[in-house]
Amino acid sequence: MFKHSAIAAAALFAAVPAFAAQYPERPIRMIVPFAPGGGSDISARTMSEELGRALGTTIVIDNRPGAGSVLGTDLATQATPDGYTTLLGNISMAFNAALYKKLPYNALRDLAPISLATEQPNIIVTHPSLPAKNLQEFTALARKQPGKLTYASAGLGSGTHLAMEMLMMSQKISLVHVPYKGTGPAVAALLGNETNAFMSTFASALPHVKANRLHAIAVTTRKRADTLPDVPTVEQSGVPGFEYATWYGVLAPAATPKPIIEKLNKAIVGVLSTPAMQERYAKQGVTATPTTIAEFARLFKNETEKWAKVVREAKIPQQ
Repeated sequence: MFKHSAIAAAALFAAVPAFAAQYPERPIRMIVPFAPGGGSDISARTMSEELGRALGTTIVIDNRPGAGSVLGTDLATQATPDGYTTLLGNISMAFNAALYKKLPYNALRDLAPISLATEQPNIIVTHPSLPAKNLQEFTALARKQPGKLTYASAGLGSGTHLAMEMLMMSQKISLVHVPYKGTGPAVAALLGNETNAFMSTFASALPHVKANRLHAIAVTTRKRADTLPDVPTVEQSGVPGFEYATWYGVLAPAATPKPIIEKLNKAIVGVLSTPAMQERYAKQGVTATPTTIAEFARLFKNETEKWAKVVREAKIPQQ
């Protein structure tokens, strides 16, 4: 009996590489846990045609918005782990692990990272009437007037909220949080001088910075942005180690065979490494950032731990 079981197991493992060699034999669904038009959707759709061509199939984008990406992510974790369902997840997966008391899944356990896809920097912008022309002056003003300056966010628990909390803790300053229902309303409020500052996505703030309707005081990533080379990073402005970027990556159900994960990674890295694809993303304010499987797994784990600490230390209530 043992002998037959051993033979069956050996046959199963031997069949995996053959299965991977034939994969894919039908269209691949890529779940996007947000509505069409946002950063996740743009990241998925921009690569989908070329990725499908590289794999010899069609990538079908399936938008499943709801509960801050929880709905779509849950669908992905429950999908058959055969390589025909993938997820275009983003940094919200790291946030949600800390913000929700109970999730229907454990993203680190139930999803297999394939490759990071893109990153989008944010930029701290202020209303031109504010007498602070850089981050150092803004911080000094906040220290002189504790609890007086306000900052907008795209909502309680959003990246713009958590990243500003992280900045305040590092600089030991106190700002009043004013949450809005999304980036658009937050930018509009700042333009109307209803708030003093906002950590906005580049795509939303850049036109207003170019038109001098908003003032850019710092970029949140480690490197300066090519579109605003004169604006220093937060780290260059005196906050060592500060980094915040909205990242997007491709994942699959955790039990998906390793040879298939490796085949998907190779295809994604190949597509995202082409100058044409990098240029397409750059025009939309994002950077193509393909990685190895291990690099993405390490980033995902580190980000989950990082934002859990921010939520805990900032005493942000769990939902």
